Formats: sequence, C-alpha cells, structure tokens
Amino acid sequence: MDITEALEQSQPGLVSRVTGAIRKHQLNHRAEQTYLHWISRFVLFHNLKNPEALQPGDRQLFLTYLSERMEVSRARLNQAKQALTFFYEDVLGRTESEGIVAA
Repeated sequence: MDITEALEQSQPGLVSRVTGAIRKHQLNHRAEQTYLHWISRFVLFHNLKNPEALQPGDRQLFLTYLSERMEVSRARLNQAKQALTFFYEDVLGRTESEGIVAA
C-alpha cells in the first residue's frame, strides 16, 4: 500500500483536500511530500481511523511514540507536529492543537 492510500482509506477524498490546502498556502513540493508523509503515518498509526474522529490526545500519543519509541530527531518531530497542526487547522478546520508538545 502506498502511504497516501491510508488517507484515502480513512476518508475518501482526503489526499486531494490536503494537497489543495497545501497549494492554497503555496507551499513547495518538498513540503507537500513531507506533510503527506507525516499525516499518512499518523493515520496508519491509528489503524486508518477517520482523523476527524481522533482527539488532540491521539495526536500527542503519536508524537510521543515518534519521540520515545522511534527516537526521531527533534527536527523530524517538529516536522510531524507542524504537519498535524496544518492538517487539523487548514484541512479539517479544527483549532484544538493547544497543549500538544512536539519535543
């Protein structure tokens, strides 16, 4: 399975919504790839559950997993946090990212 297929399985049309929001903000191609990567990994981490059904604590759980279990660098952890913040605020229209710690 291609990593972005997870987004489509969790919610049809989600990849086009994400790419549309990225292009609206005029982010470069590399940023698009990075955001899609982290958002897809987040959805896969939560077993393809619809991201709109997940809570801020679920985002923190993913970031904690990346930090403690996967031991990603601080830079990668911050990339993941930025991608999830963008996803929830700019794609899904939710702004409850307060209290989520990246590193």
